[in-house]
Amino acid sequence: MSSFRSDLAYVTDQGYGFHAAACAPGILALLEPVRKRGGLVLEIGCGTGLLTRFLVQAGHRVVATDAAPAMLELARAAVPGATDIRTLVLPDEPVPRADAIVGVGHALNYLPDTAAVQRGLGALADALLPGGVLALDLCDLDWGTARADAVGQGRAGADWAIVTRFSRPAPDRFDRELTTFVRLPDGTYRRDDEHHGNVLIDTTTVPALLRAHGVAATVGDSFADDEHPLPPGLKSVIGYAAS
Repeated sequence: MSSFRSDLAYVTDQGYGFHAAACAPGILALLEPVRKRGGLVLEIGCGTGLLTRFLVQAGHRVVATDAAPAMLELARAAVPGATDIRTLVLPDEPVPRADAIVGVGHALNYLPDTAAVQRGLGALADALLPGGVLALDLCDLDWGTARADAVGQGRAGADWAIVTRFSRPAPDRFDRELTTFVRLPDGTYRRDDEHHGNVLIDTTTVPALLRAHGVAATVGDSFADDEHPLPPGLKSVIGYAAS
């Protein structure tokens, strides 16, 4: 599993909030019945709290989780109103029971293989309380196809920069070599390098998998029909546990 050390966590927080902001309206609409009944929302792969902020501001009780300590440290500082912010390493750690389970940033695709992603999906479905809502995103096999010619990209902010290089070691893999530069108090920049690998899955198989765990789900291109479409190859999974 990818590490997300402190510098990459900071760069993610400063430069990549747009995805959570785009997904938040659709997810909040799905969760409105949960909010009205005071249900508990479990967030997986919360990162630095970019989506968590929207959930808490909307009045939800939120337990936000991530596998990376550096991410959680920033999330705790950014969203003090969360019910809890804690470590959760899928697919094998126990998942807290909740009225809704949400996640953006394709957290399950950071697991080592398809079998682990499937176990993670099953664990999340089993943790949903009756009538619960599941809303998360997953990288489909099309994620790699859509980026077959991508070589790399760079972005920069006031005190940070990131260079990303891509590779596809297999049809179901999409890897990134990330180099971050973060400015220090003396004006110099610290460099750090991380390797992140994502396993891509055939998301058309997800509804049947979740159905076996009592969750009726659909796979789509957004969390709100025509609003805020997800990037090519990133799919929304929206499901409901039996009442």
